Amino acid sequence: MSSGTFGTVINCMDGRVQLPVNDWLKKHHVLDYIDTITEPGPELVLAENTDNSTIQSIRKKVDISVSRHKSNLIAIAGHMDCAGNPADSRVKQEQIAKAIKTVQTWNYEVQVIGLFVDEDCEIRQIETDDTDNLIRSI
Repeated sequence: MSSGTFGTVINCMDGRVQLPVNDWLKKHHVLDYIDTITEPGPELVLAENTDNSTIQSIRKKVDISVSRHKSNLIAIAGHMDCAGNPADSRVKQEQIAKAIKTVQTWNYEVQVIGLFVDEDCEIRQIETDDTDNLIRSI
């Protein structure tokens, strides 16, 4: 098996967003492979940070990706029309910002970003400030 550059995405299980998110990550972050961890509405789970069993399951998979595959990026993706988290666009982007902060507390020495997939399957990267507030999507 050839080696290459890995990234990790914590994404919704919804099959409509898997390929667009992976393709975006490969293009914008020059990655060869994407380890994909799926969960219904993961931005909500990570933002609330109260479902310990689900959080530990996600974290265990991220740990394998970072430690064994040497992933240098963790992305948290949320999307519109999500069955697991039917919130509106602004709320989802705020949840993604909070989810970034949750994952940053895991202290991996990698970049952590957020992605929002809109109703047209356009992907925007979420930026946050030093608290956990959404400052803009780019």
